[in-house]
Amino acid sequence: MTKPFWEVKSLEEMTDQEWESLCDGCAKCCLHKFIEDDDAELQTTTHISENEDMHFTNIVCQYLNTKSCDCTCYSKRTKLVPDCVKLTKDNLKDVFYMPHSCAYRRLHEGRGLASWHPLLNGGKKSAMHKAGMSVRNKVIKDNEVSLDDFEDYIVLWPLSDID
Repeated sequence: MTKPFWEVKSLEEMTDQEWESLCDGCAKCCLHKFIEDDDAELQTTTHISENEDMHFTNIVCQYLNTKSCDCTCYSKRTKLVPDCVKLTKDNLKDVFYMPHSCAYRRLHEGRGLASWHPLLNGGKKSAMHKAGMSVRNKVIKDNEVSLDDFEDYIVLWPLSDID
C-alpha cells in the first residue's frame, strides 16, 4: 500500500492541488488576530513576528460562511480583503501565525495530520466539526461588531490542538 502524498512529499514539493487539499477548512485562519505592541496596546495586524504576543478573537471575515466554514469569495478574497493572508509555499516560513491545529503548520513542524482532518475522513469535515476544531457556532462577523471593542472578543479556543 502506498503512503499518502503528505507523508512522502515536503510541503514545497506538493502540487497546487495537493497543497489546496491540505486545508482542513476549519476557518481559524479567518479569525481576526491582534498583537500586543511594546506599550501593551493591542493592534490589529496580519503581519506578526514570532516574538510578539498574538491573540485570536472570535471575529471572522464577513465573507465566511460560518456554517460550512468556507469563504464565499475564495478566488477573489485577497482583492476584497487586502489583509487576507494567502498561505503559500513562499510564505510558509511565517506559518507560526496559523493556529497550532492548522495542517500546514502541523506538517511544517513534522507532526502529521490530526485524526479529525478531512483527508483522513473521506474528505468530510464532520469529524473536524465534531471535535470542535472549526469556527462553526463560535464566531461573529466583522461587519456585525465594532473593531474598537475587539478586546471583548479575544478567545483561547483557536489555540487548542488535538493529537
